[in-house]
Amino acid sequence: MSDAGTGPGPDTGVDGGPGRPVRDDAPPPARCAPVLAAAFVREPATAWITGGSDRVRRAWFGATLRTHATLPGARRHLLTDGDGRPVAAAVLTPPAAVPSGAARVAWAARTLVGCGPRALVRTLRYLHAAEAGTPAGAWTLEFIGVEPGAAGRGTGGRLLAHLLAVTPAPGGVFLTTADQANVRLYERFGFTTLRRLTVGPLEVVAMWRPDAPAGRGPAEGDGLTD
Repeated sequence: MSDAGTGPGPDTGVDGGPGRPVRDDAPPPARCAPVLAAAFVREPATAWITGGSDRVRRAWFGATLRTHATLPGARRHLLTDGDGRPVAAAVLTPPAAVPSGAARVAWAARTLVGCGPRALVRTLRYLHAAEAGTPAGAWTLEFIGVEPGAAGRGTGGRLLAHLLAVTPAPGGVFLTTADQANVRLYERFGFTTLRRLTVGPLEVVAMWRPDAPAGRGPAEGDGLTD
């Protein structure tokens, strides 16, 4: 098994400096999970899966990111503030990467124990619908979120611009969102809608961004503001 933690360490070249965010392109899953659990409090798909429970949502992100880290080439990105507090995180899956059978069984057991059968069944239902349309050769942006206390400052836009710039993605980047407000924001980063699907009560939009030529990506701070 390979973990993204073997990749490059913190990058302070652009964001570093007194009181400014610091990027880490190889954070451990345990640092990213609490940020995403806080960021996804009102996200429709996460609320549907976890039932709106803070405890279940934290356990779900913990189990999910722990399993995701077993994928060879898996990527995580983290922004911390000037005091070293994590404020934003993103998680990406390499093209065609899937957990091993053992990793899937471990994830199911952790999710069942920590989150209950409803969360397990609904996660599998969402994944079955969302992953069916993943373009060949594309990376998947699984999660990107900003801790509520840091929202509204362009943090999400900086993180998204950075990960799009550093991820080698000749097949592009794929994502799904159940938050309709995010569609326009992702469009500003070059994503286009591939299809719309219904999963339970959710209206899910599948989007894809082709690999951008050098120098043609969005400027940091564009688009996502939370």
